[in-house]
Amino acid sequence: MKYLFVHNNFPAQFRHLALHLGADPKNEVRAIGAEGSRPLPGVTLHRYTLPAGSLAATHPFARRFDGEARRAEQALYVATMLRASGFTPDIVVAHSGWGEAMPLRAVFPDARLVVYCEYFYRPRESDVNFDPEFPELGLDGLVGLHARNAASLLALADCDIALSPTLWQRSTFPAEFRPKIRTVHEGVDTRLVAPDPAATLRLDDGTTLRAGEETVTFVARNLEPLRGYHVFCRALPEILKRRPGARVLVVGGFDVSYGQRPPSGDSWHRIFLNEVAGEIDLSRVHFLGHLPFARYLDVLKVSRAHVYLTYPFVLSWSCLEAMATGCAMIASDTPPVREVIDGRNGLLVPFHDPKALAGAVTGVLAEPERYEAMRAAARRTVVTRYDMAGVCVPQAMRLIHAPTVVPRRAAPAFEAGLFGAA
Repeated sequence: MKYLFVHNNFPAQFRHLALHLGADPKNEVRAIGAEGSRPLPGVTLHRYTLPAGSLAATHPFARRFDGEARRAEQALYVATMLRASGFTPDIVVAHSGWGEAMPLRAVFPDARLVVYCEYFYRPRESDVNFDPEFPELGLDGLVGLHARNAASLLALADCDIALSPTLWQRSTFPAEFRPKIRTVHEGVDTRLVAPDPAATLRLDDGTTLRAGEETVTFVARNLEPLRGYHVFCRALPEILKRRPGARVLVVGGFDVSYGQRPPSGDSWHRIFLNEVAGEIDLSRVHFLGHLPFARYLDVLKVSRAHVYLTYPFVLSWSCLEAMATGCAMIASDTPPVREVIDGRNGLLVPFHDPKALAGAVTGVLAEPERYEAMRAAARRTVVTRYDMAGVCVPQAMRLIHAPTVVPRRAAPAFEAGLFGAA
């Protein structure tokens, strides 16, 4: 069969599925992505370049959609080139939220269109208006937030079936579209992401950390409020005071991935670290930045207590990867975290409570043997529910080839002369 993946940052969430399909010589697998996309074995990647454009004249409510329309245009050019060259996919898999899905039904009208539904923006119990520390959106902000869903809604209207990684993320989409959406996570390679009792990690200052030592870990793509960095920082003084032998490893960049930006010229990292810097021994807190995947796994493997915090938002890969590595999880009691952590395979604490976080972390550090069963349960959860090869890819394969969930929207038929002389 012929498959086409479309994602500006390919392979992203499609990595495991695309690798699986590309490994079969009977398949022809192509992908469309932006300049930063990365090739995979068995997949022919076609990159597009997104020209720079000014949004100064675009209404603020429409600026995101303007960018998505420009991205759709570039995807259209590549897709028509593929069709002209004789490549007509049987199945197209695209992310719903970047605009690239918009031209796909027109270019490939007979293909089965599968869209990945990552998140639908909402005004409450979501990435906005959740944290009382930050101002709530005004009416204009709420309208702009609503407009951010335009590309996803168009993709859902066009698709034959949609996939969402967690039940909660699926639930954020409008009820009238949910019959099209099935829940399947992209999965974790649990053979690669696994515990290692002999793991070591050498830091830049020459210190070597070993699995089993008092090491606290925190991971986020960028250190920002949406992923609870401010709460984590405020818990550090109590953690380091009560556990004088502990070290803290922080993985993540100093930019912004999600949510509002910090005041001009500053970073959330610096703002929140400065808040507690006078209360902690900074020589015991190591900021590692972005890491190669293998070194990042070494961080998880030496962890005695791993902290994962998030607003109600998309579930980070790092949460499941930490669980697969057998980390003792201390996580925020927020959706979709509570979908995977239930108190038996990890501890849940209120997001806004640094004191509760510090108490849970120091308890795990003080009595590691008490949490061995919890660590084993964390890994077992990922192996049984989120293993890439044994669970998630087979589920995704069944879904992308299954009969259409909801009949495809038919093109409107216009009668001659209905709106005047033909």
